Amino acid sequence: MAGTETHYILPLPRFDKPAKVLIVVAPYYKDIADDLIAGARAVLDEAGVAHDLIEVPGALEVPTAIALAHRQSNFDGYVGLGCVIRGETTHYDTVCNDSSRGLTLLGLQGACIGNGILTVEDRDQAVVRADPARQNKGGGAAAAALHLIALSRKWGSETKGIGFKPVGSFQIAADSEGPASA
Repeated sequence: MAGTETHYILPLPRFDKPAKVLIVVAPYYKDIADDLIAGARAVLDEAGVAHDLIEVPGALEVPTAIALAHRQSNFDGYVGLGCVIRGETTHYDTVCNDSSRGLTLLGLQGACIGNGILTVEDRDQAVVRADPARQNKGGGAAAAALHLIALSRKWGSETKGIGFKPVGSFQIAADSEGPASA
């Protein structure tokens, strides 16, 4: 059973300049969302990271809200939170796959996102995963976002120094009549 497994958890990164994270939550199951938020906020507070919270109607809107914020605001990272519990139709599969795919695509485009959208078979699984005193998936999503912010800052400040550089004062002259003949 997954609830009895032990996992290695990376220590939280520390930042030399302030970071700001947006938590985007779909509170469809309000009690579960509240636990996810509590876990995320506790981790962000522990790391000394400022954060804002917005709510969206459902898990499918989480990636869209993050995309809007990523394009139009100054957040360093994002935490997507919500819960999808399997029902009697294939809507569950659509919501799980599309919300996850949306977050993944944003991440591949450079957004630092921790995915805390639970996809579970029943309410009991959701309660255990959301509870900050148990599996704390909200806190785990916040930690993931922080680690990605740290990587982004580490690599974003480096210059690779690769490629060709001209030696001396060699220049290519622009000539309106085309290249000079020898």
